[in-house]
Amino acid sequence: MSLATLAGFAGAGAWGWLLSMRGNFWRVEPVPTAPVPEEWPDVVAVIPARDEAEFIGSAVESLLSQNYPGRLSVVVVDDHSSDGTAEVARAAAEAIAAAGHLTVVQAPELPPGWTGKMWAQSHGVATAKTLYPDAELLLLTDADIRHGKGELRRMVSRLIADRLDMASLMVRLMAEGFWERAIVPAFVFFFRMLYPFSWVSDPRSSTAAAAGGWVLIRRSMLERIGGVAVVKDALIDDCALATAVKAERGRLTLDLADEAVSMRRYHGPGGLWAMIARTAYTQLRHSPALLAGTVALMIVVFVLPPFLALRGAGGSLTGAFTWAAMTFAYFQMVRHYRLLPLWAPLLPMVSLFFLAATVHSAVQYWGGRGGEWKGRSQDIRAPLAGAAR
Repeated sequence: MSLATLAGFAGAGAWGWLLSMRGNFWRVEPVPTAPVPEEWPDVVAVIPARDEAEFIGSAVESLLSQNYPGRLSVVVVDDHSSDGTAEVARAAAEAIAAAGHLTVVQAPELPPGWTGKMWAQSHGVATAKTLYPDAELLLLTDADIRHGKGELRRMVSRLIADRLDMASLMVRLMAEGFWERAIVPAFVFFFRMLYPFSWVSDPRSSTAAAAGGWVLIRRSMLERIGGVAVVKDALIDDCALATAVKAERGRLTLDLADEAVSMRRYHGPGGLWAMIARTAYTQLRHSPALLAGTVALMIVVFVLPPFLALRGAGGSLTGAFTWAAMTFAYFQMVRHYRLLPLWAPLLPMVSLFFLAATVHSAVQYWGGRGGEWKGRSQDIRAPLAGAAR
């Protein structure tokens, strides 16, 4: 049996398992509806913001315009911005006569051992506790998210009805330009493959994940796990937070958002490359062995099938089957992003982009450079003992 034939069978077997045994990760379904609660709890939205003047006004306006029947307040933590972020946030609230529901505070100086976002978020949570001691729920969100008017109402209803401790939404990312259309749906598809949403919601499963742009959490649960400090240095802070909640036997859920969207554009391959490379090697726990295994699996499961299908020799039938299987699975996400079906068969080529960015992430880490966000370096490998000699 030729090597190509073996690779074809391996890819086909992998996709047979993924489609049938991986929590139906590929299926895109609407967020379940829930009955209206008897009482609507107070909610405080906490937004850490660093140089987000471009987006913060729209984010604040969309939150303060919610049709949420309970009390909703917003705390914006200005993380040493240089572009007038705080002023834009205040102006947005004043424009809709909702300034009384917005508080803008300055983040203290960043201490060692914290990422900037987590430090600002922690300060925002502390501010919310002081100003709104009766607020039961916290909405941890980002400065570039525009919220749909009914999304908070629906998710609070679900959290109460299902007795959840945390509910997260993966907001719809921008996919307008060519490169965004090519990469963004695949990014969400691969995330759901790593963390099947049905497993996240299953209390019997150890799989835990969240999307940091939209996290609704009970304040009592956040305090129970030790507050934001429990993930103070986590680069993938959303999944780390979900893991901490599940470790305390908390119930959580993760869904694709219907209305909430990220306003951030990536403008070409460079921004998308940086988005992937910033956390890819962290996701692999900085393990060369896991990196090598990931590269091999990506090649066999995603990259090789179309080449085998088109070569017309050993492995062509299994290659064609595998390519068809991944196209079928990926089409669900392509449709969610309202793109033409022709994007679905291109997943193998898009996978090469992710593969290269992942390898680059490892190279950056071992080169002592790490990633960067908002002018701050992240995930930098500590120098080996004696390296400076």
